[in-house]
Amino acid sequence: MTRSFTENDIIPKEFRRGRGARSRESGRFEIQKRERVDDGWDSLENGTEPVRTYLMPDKSKTVISQNDSPDIPFRRGLNPYRGCEHGCIYCYARPSHTFLGFSAGLDFETRLMVKYDAARVLEQEFRHRNYRPELIVMGSNTDIYQPVEKKLRITRQLLKTFEKFNHPVGLITKSALVSRDIDILARLARKKLVRVYVSVTTLDYRLARAMEPRASAPQKRLDAIRDLSKAGIPVGVMAAPVIPSLTDHELENILAEAHAAGARSAGYIMLRLPLEIKKLFREWLEEEAPDRAKRILHLLQGMHGGKDYSPDYGKRMRGSGPYADLIAQRFRKSCFRLGLNQRSSEDDLKLDLFHVPLDDGNQMSLF
Repeated sequence: MTRSFTENDIIPKEFRRGRGARSRESGRFEIQKRERVDDGWDSLENGTEPVRTYLMPDKSKTVISQNDSPDIPFRRGLNPYRGCEHGCIYCYARPSHTFLGFSAGLDFETRLMVKYDAARVLEQEFRHRNYRPELIVMGSNTDIYQPVEKKLRITRQLLKTFEKFNHPVGLITKSALVSRDIDILARLARKKLVRVYVSVTTLDYRLARAMEPRASAPQKRLDAIRDLSKAGIPVGVMAAPVIPSLTDHELENILAEAHAAGARSAGYIMLRLPLEIKKLFREWLEEEAPDRAKRILHLLQGMHGGKDYSPDYGKRMRGSGPYADLIAQRFRKSCFRLGLNQRSSEDDLKLDLFHVPLDDGNQMSLF
């Protein structure tokens, strides 16, 4: 008897250890679907290999992205990697991988596009005669300190470029690897040119390992906040995402632990399930939290008019309704009690220090 299954099927655990997604369904823009068929000679099982990570060069001519979303507090972003090996099952960036012809599932965490030349391209953009400085946030889509950064060091090269031009930069990460670059970040901080946010989803090690299989453990992230704070680097915490009936009860503890470690600002985002993430998250729930799946989805849909997700600006990240209002109140009260988000104009990052060095590497300086 011939047996077949498609790429939509769940890949067995032994072949996807350390991965967040369970499947690798083709992206929504693909006109063809791949299908594997067992010919009856066990060729399907014999030909199956563990899921591996592959790096591919991204030769984009620009590395600064722009957005005009009214609910995002910055316009410019920079992401040296497309795709993310952290494998966070809830990652809102997953659907962007389908624009490259990959799946939002396992491909997102194993088929990584790398901007090897990002620092050089960024310098070219800074040197353009019409360039005007504005805050650039690194890690606005995928993590700038995901595992491959330890070897490639592209993020570190980019930070050196920001320092070279005295350009303000913000960092968002859930990796303790950010501590590696404290030397550069501390120098930028002394000039009021940097701010770092560390994302903490849960304090439960086991849950974190299931949701974010290759991200730093929660305690390591708190240690990174402590290290950054001790070095004089402005650091905040993002309780993101808040997942109804799974991590929501930890909100106050996450804020308190981060504050104790040195965080002075905070933010939160509710779980978002746009496009392909709906199916991927359901697959994850069925395996990791089957007893809570129905309640989690019920609460989530209650914040989005009965749907898994609503893309409306102002609501997509926070939701609406009684449950969303309760989370917002808890967040505000915790921040007030802890003294978080007590910023003043003196905390604003500097834009007037930006300068273009005379020596661009092509000719010698006159002085």
